[in-house]
Amino acid sequence: MKYSKKWSSLLFASAIALSSISIAQPEVQAAQVKKPTNVIMLVMDGSSNNAVTLSRWYKGESLAMDEILSGAVRTYSADSAITDSAPAATALATGHKSNDKFVGVLPAVINSPGLEPIAKEDAYRPVANVLEGAKQQGKATGLISTSEIQHATPAGFSAHVKNRSQYDDIAEQQVYQNIDVVLGGGLESLAPGTTKNARKDGEHLVDVLKEKNYDIVKTRDELFNSKSSKIWGSFAPSDLAYDIDRATTRASEPTLAEMTSKAINTLKKDEDGFFLFVEGSKVDWAAHANDTIGIISDILSFDAAVKEAVDFAKKDGNTMVIAVTDHGNSGITMGNINTTSTYSNTPVSAYIDPLKKAKMTIEGALSQLKEDKSNIVEVAALYGLHDLSEKELATLKSTNDLGKEMVKMLATRANIGYTTGGHTGEDVFLYSFGPSKITGLVENTDLAHAMAKFMGFDLNKLTDDLYIPATKAFTEKGYTSKIDLTDQENPKFIAQKKDVTITIPVNKNIVKYEQDKTTAKTHTLDTINVYNGTDFYVSKKVLNLLK
Repeated sequence: MKYSKKWSSLLFASAIALSSISIAQPEVQAAQVKKPTNVIMLVMDGSSNNAVTLSRWYKGESLAMDEILSGAVRTYSADSAITDSAPAATALATGHKSNDKFVGVLPAVINSPGLEPIAKEDAYRPVANVLEGAKQQGKATGLISTSEIQHATPAGFSAHVKNRSQYDDIAEQQVYQNIDVVLGGGLESLAPGTTKNARKDGEHLVDVLKEKNYDIVKTRDELFNSKSSKIWGSFAPSDLAYDIDRATTRASEPTLAEMTSKAINTLKKDEDGFFLFVEGSKVDWAAHANDTIGIISDILSFDAAVKEAVDFAKKDGNTMVIAVTDHGNSGITMGNINTTSTYSNTPVSAYIDPLKKAKMTIEGALSQLKEDKSNIVEVAALYGLHDLSEKELATLKSTNDLGKEMVKMLATRANIGYTTGGHTGEDVFLYSFGPSKITGLVENTDLAHAMAKFMGFDLNKLTDDLYIPATKAFTEKGYTSKIDLTDQENPKFIAQKKDVTITIPVNKNIVKYEQDKTTAKTHTLDTINVYNGTDFYVSKKVLNLLK
């Protein structure tokens, strides 16, 4: 991404200022890059520096992330100072700023200072991501999330759509990307059905996964027992449980650290190395709800996953580890209106002790509520709200939004402040370890290019190889073409020349070649076909099939 000279100077000055601060650096385990290289990219969605600080106090000791703190990241998108998860993931995965809701495609509008305008013909164009680049290098790849695996952030590292809500397209693209290890939620998006995110296009992707020889696992024990090099773990219809809730509500689900460890131990067997993406998704969800317990629960869960990654990297000596949040959320603070005049003599216990009383997140506590709400006192206690005053109890009994009132009450008791139920625009901490680790104040897009460089490829060149406009490419080869929208859920690109017909289905990694209506072949590629609503985009390798 190019910037004006003025903007670049400001970024450079900021980076110098930050890098002049004394930040304890870990010893780098390898003096130079050797092969094979590995990258583990971890994102704790919707966290913030204040939330991490609070979680450290809650834990009562240092975090694994503390050891590898190396700088900070700017998170703004192409059209806003405060980003959504979709363009944030796009930036981290592809090296391109994008627009609200866009996943893995270029923006249509540029509003942020210093970014060059987008050419009209480039709007919505798919751009290659680091996972796809790793695949092209022959590396094993992995994708982990505690939300639906089709959610915006994991989608940014595996798919290309105009809107993050296109779960059907995202799920299909992920299946046909042939990622070696996929672990998370989102089972209902793999097959047709009556649930919210069930498929509407008639595709039975579980059957496709079986045909592709994946070991499909649905529980923690099944994951641990799998000996396969190709694992697809779908542990819930949608999202997984918060870490603190798991033992009570869904004990059969693995933790984020367990999924990370299993993925590393599976992927490391590839002689060409591996790329692994890991997301702690529900920090963001808890922050949107102003649920202090949920935030802490899943930051500490994420930190345990970071420890798994760093422990492996220390032994391996040639693994780059990056951990970061994609954007802030909620404006959480230790200290609120209660501490305006008392902050200087308010002990840590005044913040932490009320939080320690909670045994579940607000989601977990409310899952225990009876339909007649007769156990409302017990449910409040699960969330740390013991000894309710008459006023508090009356409020809980009369409210139409019990969760909202409970999180407010606990925050008040613990002197925790919130400014919003949405995202925030602050710079966030950068954690990095290993050869070519990243330091200073950087753009979120810089992380994608750093990972690509470490693995030995250029993202812009990769885009030119993997995603060329099909209409133009086939026209230049003398073909006539059309986009067949007869089945709105399953568009196809059809090109014809004399007796040859080529059919390219959306979201898949196949091309169908037919000649004289007698010879029919299906070619399998190492990348997917993408339709952005205007044109199909295909790999240059498709052109090798043309006559």
